[in-house]
Amino acid sequence: MENILELLRSDTFLIICAVVIIVLFIGFFVSLIKISKLNKRYNSFMKKLGNGKNLEEDLETYMYRVEKVEKQNAEILGFCKNIEEDVSGCIQKIGIVRYSAFKDTGSDLSFALALLDENNSGVVLNGIYSREMSNIYAKPVENGKSNYTISEEEQQAIEKAIQSKNIYHIKDKQKDS
Repeated sequence: MENILELLRSDTFLIICAVVIIVLFIGFFVSLIKISKLNKRYNSFMKKLGNGKNLEEDLETYMYRVEKVEKQNAEILGFCKNIEEDVSGCIQKIGIVRYSAFKDTGSDLSFALALLDENNSGVVLNGIYSREMSNIYAKPVENGKSNYTISEEEQQAIEKAIQSKNIYHIKDKQKDS
């Protein structure tokens, strides 16, 4: 143990420590120079790949845009989901039947019109035309049925609307028979 303490107190130990420190400083500066050269080569390489632009900056910009688009897509999907829920209550099915309400009037000027949503609920309108006047009656429809008395033409209009699958067709009562 004494030999070690003597070695630590000697000038030889100090010289060895100084040499080690100088070698470490030289190694540190060599590493800095190599890192600097490597960084320059990296930047040059990235510019060559980016056709004169810094590819790294382009990638960062691209990633920012991708994140922005992902957020917008999430918002759009939420908006679409809300629209889907709202549309189920909108008029989606239409059925119309034209007919002649009275024998003394020409043409089929009277009509029954059913306007239904996804659940076959809505309203059926009956427009009755005569030479002296014209009247329109409205009756609510729930799940394809009404609590009010429904005429044959109104029932046909409701059935056409239910079967229409969002396709609008006009057919005359006489042509259906």
